Amino acid sequence: MARFWVCVAGAGFFLAFLVFHSRFCASRLPLHLHLAFKISWRAEEALYRLDVDWPKYSEYFTGAAFCVAVDSLNGLVYVAQRGDNIPKVLVFTEDGYFLRAWNYTVDTPHGIFAASTPHEQSVWITDVGSGLYGHTIKKYNSFGDLVQVLGTPGKKGTGLNPLQFDNPAELYVEDTGDIYIVDGDGGLNNRLIKLSQDFMILWLHGENGTGPAKFSIPHSVTVDSDGRVWVADRGNKRIQVFDKDTGEWLGAWNNCFAEEGPSAVRFTPDGKHLIVAQLHLSRLLLLAAPPVGSIGDCSVTSTIQLADQVSPHLLDVSGKTGAIYVAEIGAKQVQKYVPVNSYFSSFGS
Repeated sequence: MARFWVCVAGAGFFLAFLVFHSRFCASRLPLHLHLAFKISWRAEEALYRLDVDWPKYSEYFTGAAFCVAVDSLNGLVYVAQRGDNIPKVLVFTEDGYFLRAWNYTVDTPHGIFAASTPHEQSVWITDVGSGLYGHTIKKYNSFGDLVQVLGTPGKKGTGLNPLQFDNPAELYVEDTGDIYIVDGDGGLNNRLIKLSQDFMILWLHGENGTGPAKFSIPHSVTVDSDGRVWVADRGNKRIQVFDKDTGEWLGAWNNCFAEEGPSAVRFTPDGKHLIVAQLHLSRLLLLAAPPVGSIGDCSVTSTIQLADQVSPHLLDVSGKTGAIYVAEIGAKQVQKYVPVNSYFSSFGS
C-alpha cells in the first residue's frame, strides 16, 4: 500500500500535496480517482497531512465505509460498512492495527458513535435498513453484543410513544448519557431529538422546512464544550445551532455552503475548529468556532480537497491526538489525517 507524495510550487498558488493511493485497485476506482489533493490558494501551511500508514492493511475494507467512530479513551476506531456477506463493523487501533469484526443485528449502518467511560465501552449505530433490524438506533458493547434498541425494529414511523425513526442519520452521546439524534436521512422525519440517559424525550425540533429550527435532511450532529448543539442541515445547505439544555435556536451558518451543504460535523479537541465534510465536493472544511454568546458567520480556516468521487460521508476526531478519521463511501475506505508541524500540539498532552 505504498503511496508517494509530490509537492509543486507555482507562481500564484501552492499545491500542498499530491498523494498516489496504490490501495485503490482498478476494481474500486478508475485511475483518475487515485489522486488526492490539498490546494491552498494562499501561502499558508497545511494543517493536516494524510497518515499513509493507517490502517496497516486496507484489505479489511470490503464494502462501502459509511461511518467511523473514535473511542479516544481506549484508542479504538470503529468503522461501519455496507455490503452483502461482509462484516458490518470493523475495529482497529488508532495505530492502524486490525483487532476484530462483527456483524450481529446490523442491517444497513448509517451513523456510528463510540461512547466510553472508565466503566463502560459502548458503540451506538443508526440503522436505516428495511429488514428486521432497520429504522433503529442500537447500542452494543465493543465486541458487538447488543445492549439496547431504540425505535421499532423493521418498522419506520413518526411516533414518539413508542419512539419511531425513519432513516435515522446519526447521533451524539454526551458523557452524562444524554443523546442527540438527527432523524432522518431522506425519510419521513426531519427532526432533532434530545433524549435523557433513560431515553425520555427532553426536547425536539421536528418540522420539515427552511426556517429556523426546521430541517431538510439533518445528517450529522455534535455538541461543543460551551453547551451548543450543531446540526448539519444538509438539504438546506446550512449548519443550525441550538442550546443543549433548552433546545433554543441560537443561529445558523449558510455562507460557507453555497456549493453544497454539510454532510458531517465534529469539533477539534481544543474546540477552536469545526470540521465539516461535503459529500459530493469530496472536501473537508475547517471552520473557526465562534465565541460563547455569538454564532456570527461561518469562516473557513483551511480546506482538505480529496479526489473526485471519494465522497466523504461522515467523520470523527480523536480527542487525544486531534486526528481526523474520514469514512469515504466512494473510495470504500476510511482515511486518517493527522495535525502537522505541532498544530494542535496540546492534543496529546
